[in-house]
Amino acid sequence: MNRIRPLLLTALALLPGYGAHAHHSFAAEYDANQPVSVTGTVSKVEWRNPHIWFYVDVKETSGKTVTWGFSGGAPGMLLRRGISPEALKPGDTIVVEGFRARDGSANASGGKVTFADGRSVFTASAEDVVPK
Repeated sequence: MNRIRPLLLTALALLPGYGAHAHHSFAAEYDANQPVSVTGTVSKVEWRNPHIWFYVDVKETSGKTVTWGFSGGAPGMLLRRGISPEALKPGDTIVVEGFRARDGSANASGGKVTFADGRSVFTASAEDVVPK
C-alpha cells in the first residue's frame, strides 16, 4: 500500500487540471468581428459540461434548411442563474445572437436567445462574451 499511495495521490492531484486543458478561450473558437443573428426552430438541446449546446434549424432564403449549433454557458452557471434544462426545448422558435466560429462553420457562441413572445434566456451583452 505504501508504494501505491504516492502514485494515487499524484494521479488525484493531476485530475483537476485535466478539464482546464480541454477548455478553449472564446477568442480561440469564435470571431468577435463576425456577429450572427439567426431565427429558427430549436431541434436539439445538449445539457452537459463544459458548455451546453443547442441546435437551431434555420430556413435560408433559398428554401434550404441549415442547422446551426450554438455553445451556451456551463450547466452549473446557468442553474445558479435560475436557468433550468427546460428553459429551451425542441420546437421553440427563437432568435439567437452570438459570434460565428472562426472556422466559418454554422456554429457560434449563443450569447442572447429571444423567444417569439419577447422573453429572453441566456442573455449576455457583447461585454460579457467578448474578452477585453
